[in-house]
Amino acid sequence: MSTTIFSADSGPGAPIDPSGASRLPKDLRRQQLIGNSVRVFASQGYHATTMDHIATASNVTKPVLYQHFTGKRDLYLAVLDEQINNLMTQLVQPLYATKVNRERVECVIGAFFSFARTNVAGYRVIFESDIQNDYAVQERTENMHITIARRIAEVLAPNAGMPFEEALMTARMLTGMVQAAAHMVIGTDASPQQLAMAERAVFRLAWGGISIIDEDWE
Repeated sequence: MSTTIFSADSGPGAPIDPSGASRLPKDLRRQQLIGNSVRVFASQGYHATTMDHIATASNVTKPVLYQHFTGKRDLYLAVLDEQINNLMTQLVQPLYATKVNRERVECVIGAFFSFARTNVAGYRVIFESDIQNDYAVQERTENMHITIARRIAEVLAPNAGMPFEEALMTARMLTGMVQAAAHMVIGTDASPQQLAMAERAVFRLAWGGISIIDEDWE
């Protein structure tokens, strides 16, 4: 009886190609591994996840994982970096898509809720990780918060006539409030209507406070 051998570095269920032509390019394989890992880390947590779990979810062997990552922590940090970049892209773009400050605030809040709602795994890796006390994780998440706040402050300060440091503090408060609100409803049995209501409530609270800073804002 013949046995079909499958390649650890080919697509799911694809037989080995002796020429190696069916193998994914290194960068594409790495990206695939990161994409599969985010779901595993989010559902099981960092400490409970093993490289065997990741290998199984990715349909590869552990040696393939170690061709791309030095270990579980290295892989997790790569996952975290990707999800942070995704979130920052979604949050920063609305700031420059309009010159109407009310729309900016509303769109940024909407973008955060959208990320949390449509990418629950990524949201959990960033904000609900069981390895938050790791220095490299703390450094990445803090840099994310600072960068997002600075982008908001760069828009807020000149429009409101505020010192930059004050605008930066206000921006940190805004993002913290949005994150706390999202945490209350994401991953619960909240209906789409309830999620929309929570998003709207946060916007009203945030805009009601920010608009007072400069009464000329519309």
